[in-house]
Amino acid sequence: MSVETRKPREFTGKHMLISILAFFAVVIGVNLTMATLAQKSWTGLVVENTYVASQQFNEEARNGRAQAALGWTGTLNVASGEVRYSLVDSQGKPVPLRGVKMLFRHPAYEAEDEALTLAAVSRDIPGSTDTFAVRHTPKDGVWIVEIDADAGLASPFRDVRRIMISNGALQ
Repeated sequence: MSVETRKPREFTGKHMLISILAFFAVVIGVNLTMATLAQKSWTGLVVENTYVASQQFNEEARNGRAQAALGWTGTLNVASGEVRYSLVDSQGKPVPLRGVKMLFRHPAYEAEDEALTLAAVSRDIPGSTDTFAVRHTPKDGVWIVEIDADAGLASPFRDVRRIMISNGALQ
């Protein structure tokens, strides 16, 4: 009866080299993949020119204070595949609007941004507010909505909100 004995395999320098190369190949591959995905999904650009933006800050702050002094309140509704917006003054009376434009901005992925132009839906109807609407269903998630309502002022009434959409409706 013969018993076959095997010589145990040794871990050699060749095995160590293969292990180290495989480890670094995985690390470098993951880093390249993540860097590529990060660059394609968001540029990181907030403003085109930071110097120009800093020069405009005081003017924008002054416009914001003047707008807040009006006491106007905007109402935004998102439901049933429709986006609606209306504006009332400090006494609750409708503010007549000439037009409304919206920008739905995704906080971290600008490829999903959508610009909308709303149309008047109840103008000249007694007892109704000047409501503007458009057929649109934003994707579920968090959005920054920038609303520019033309109310006949020197600059549009600006309303910026961070909203949450769930099942196609404003939460």
